[in-house]
Amino acid sequence: MTRIIETVDVDVPVTVAYNQWTQFESFPHFLEEVVSITQTDETHTRWVVKVAGAEREFDAEITEQHPDERVAWRSIGGETAHAGAVTFHRLSENETRVTVQIDWEPEGLAEKLGAAMGVASHAVKKDLENFKEFIEGRGSATGAWRGDVEA
Repeated sequence: MTRIIETVDVDVPVTVAYNQWTQFESFPHFLEEVVSITQTDETHTRWVVKVAGAEREFDAEITEQHPDERVAWRSIGGETAHAGAVTFHRLSENETRVTVQIDWEPEGLAEKLGAAMGVASHAVKKDLENFKEFIEGRGSATGAWRGDVEA
């Protein structure tokens, strides 16, 4: 199992950062490997991603969600086994630290080599920088889901 932990500070209030992160279908705007996400209900999504040149599909389940604090998930089915959490930390009225932790099982030689070389960690860091640019450029979230999901 490979663990990735990356952080970015964004110049928006915690509620804005959190609200945007709950808009899963907007992820292709800032997550480079995400082709599409379809939210099927409040706690389930269908992902299409392109990893190491190969397109993969999987479902994910929100396992815990607390407004302005945390969203955790795990994959269910599909070819990509992973779980993770994103946490939101208020640094000031208009600044938020976003931390992503992903635990995943690399598949195939290319992914295993990439994981060993830190390629996945670099990709997550780049995606967080893209999120920063996206949300700071907008200044507001494209929507929000403020529901609470207990672990």
